[in-house]
Amino acid sequence: MSKLPKAALSLKQFMLRQEVLKLYREIFRTIRQVPDKNSQAELRSWARHDFHTNRNQSDEVAIKMLIQHGRRSLTELRTSLQLSGVNEGK
Repeated sequence: MSKLPKAALSLKQFMLRQEVLKLYREIFRTIRQVPDKNSQAELRSWARHDFHTNRNQSDEVAIKMLIQHGRRSLTELRTSLQLSGVNEGK
């Protein structure tokens, strides 16, 4: 049996997928810096829900818009952490 999926991704789809995975990891790394455990759990749940809801999205333009929305949300979270005095691990 072949290890390749039935419909292999095009280069463009592969690159978008990598971008989405990178954003996902960045969001979860940033969430770890939130001091309150309840807030961390809520943010993790929110992020997982958003990614899960859009997991079957195949329209390239829609995916790019979702990535931009995710980056904006990540930037807002990082800004909030900086304003609250939490040092970023980077």
